[in-house]
This record gives sequence, C-alpha cells and structure tokens, in this order.
Amino acid sequence: MATLVDPGTAVAGEAVPRVWWTRRRREALAGYAFVAPDLLGLLVFVGLPMVLAVGVSLFSVDGFGGYTYVGLDNFRQMAEDAQLWQSVKVTLTYMVTFVPIGFVVSLWLALLVRDHFPGVGLVRTMFFLPHVISLVVVGVVWQFLLADKQGAVPALLRPVGLGDVSFLGNPALALGSLVVISIWFLMGYQMLILLGGLKDIPKEYEEAARVDGATSWQRFRHVIWPLLRPTSFFVLVNSTVGAVTGLQAFDLVYVLTKGGPANSTSSVVFYIYQQAFTFNNYGYAAALTTVVVGFLVVATGLMFGLTKGGRFDVG
Repeated sequence: MATLVDPGTAVAGEAVPRVWWTRRRREALAGYAFVAPDLLGLLVFVGLPMVLAVGVSLFSVDGFGGYTYVGLDNFRQMAEDAQLWQSVKVTLTYMVTFVPIGFVVSLWLALLVRDHFPGVGLVRTMFFLPHVISLVVVGVVWQFLLADKQGAVPALLRPVGLGDVSFLGNPALALGSLVVISIWFLMGYQMLILLGGLKDIPKEYEEAARVDGATSWQRFRHVIWPLLRPTSFFVLVNSTVGAVTGLQAFDLVYVLTKGGPANSTSSVVFYIYQQAFTFNNYGYAAALTTVVVGFLVVATGLMFGLTKGGRFDVG
C-alpha cells in the first residue's frame, strides 16, 4: 500500500504518491457537495431575481404583459418623487433608532443571562419566544393591544391620563411604536448571538482583571467589549440590513399601519410594494429595488473594509 507523503517533504524529482492526491480530491469534492445546495439556492432565488430586476428596471411595464423600453427614465424619476424621499426619510429614521437601541437592549439581556442561575434556561426561552412567532401574528396582536381607547395598552395608561393616546393613528407616535415592537420581536434573536460571543470569551481574562481590582464597568470596557467586537459587528450589520429590507420593515408596516398615518411609516420596501402591486408600475419598482440593493452592497462592503470584518484594529 502506498504511503501518504506531504508534497512539501517529497524529494525533488520523486513522484508524489497518487493516494494523497486522490484523498485531497475526494475531500474537495465532498466540500463542494455540501456547499452546492446553498450556492444553487442563492443563484436561483437571489442572484437570478436581482439580474432580472436590473433588466426590468429599463422598461415601463403596464402590468398586463406590455413592455416598453425607457432606458434610464425610471432612475431619473426617483429624483422628482417626493413620496420616495419621504419613505427614505422614514427608513433612515427607523434604522438609526432601531439598530443602536436594539443592540444595547440585546447586549444587556445577553449579559443578564450569561451566567448560570436557577431558571436561566426558562428566562432565555422567554426572551427568545417572540422571535419564533410569525411577524403577521405579531402585527395583529400588537394592533389589538394598541387599539385606540379599547386596547390593553391604553387601558393600562388610562389611570395616568394617557388612555386617549393613539399610538398607531398619531403620525408622531406611529413610527416610534414600530421601533418598539421591532426591538421586542428581535431582541431575543440578537441576544442569543451575543450570548454565543460572550461564551467564547475565556473567563480567565475577567478573573485576572478582577484580581487586579478592575470594576465591572472596567472589565466590560477593557476585556469583554474588545473581544466581543466581531460578534457585535455581525449583529449590527445584520440589523442594519434588516432595518432597510427586512421583514419587520414591511410586514409590521403592512399589518399595523399600511404606511400611514400621513405616510409617516411608509418604508422604502413598503413603497416598492405599492409601486409594484398597487399601481402596477413594475419597471419603476424594479429600478427602486436595484438602487436599494446596490446601496446595501456598497454600504456593507464599506463597513467590512473600514472595520476589517469587525476586527477593527487587526492589521
């Protein structure tokens, strides 16, 4: 039987046994076989629709099968679309409030349930439980809870004089209500990811800092936070993309407010949905989708480049 030899240790001019190369080839083929289903799914359900969207964005589509080539007219129309810019403003406001607040709440919960105590498994499950519920169901439940004057939340606030507040009917409060519901829905998922990052930090580092007299805040700032940066980066990027194009940016808006009142909760993805399926303006909707996807690709690439993939200070 041929002996397995590392090519780096083979004598010059001596042939490398074929058994080694055959084994490497089998391992490579096995790896490709495991990756192939995901890669095929991405190409069919993500890559192909993106390419088709770019093509459709160059046409005016009437919704009845009629295509008229208009070139870049759909993209030029964006500059004069006041409702689009209102939706962009809503999306940016939602993103800059939901992402940092959701991250802080999730990190606090992860630190709270990191150490073992009686019932810790039940507490983790309770925090994660909202995430396993369909967002449509979540929207219907919260719509019932926040119903004007008759919902459970107005009833609880009535003793302090806030029973008549319309959380979903007031333009000043509707978007804030969506942010709160989104945080409630996603905090358990982000908590588990951050908890995994916390569990990977060796406890010896914190013990050494404690022996040196470091306070809880100093241990978090100088030990936990630097080692948690890659996990935190993933959570922030994931929540940023979700705030722009995620299910909570559409499902909650569609179920709770339909973009109202006065377009105060009309996100970009909801506006794209309206253009495509309410006004049958598929070409313009495809152009909007192309711009949004391009923006996210560039923004995510910049975030990865500037932070070195979440490692920040690694050369």
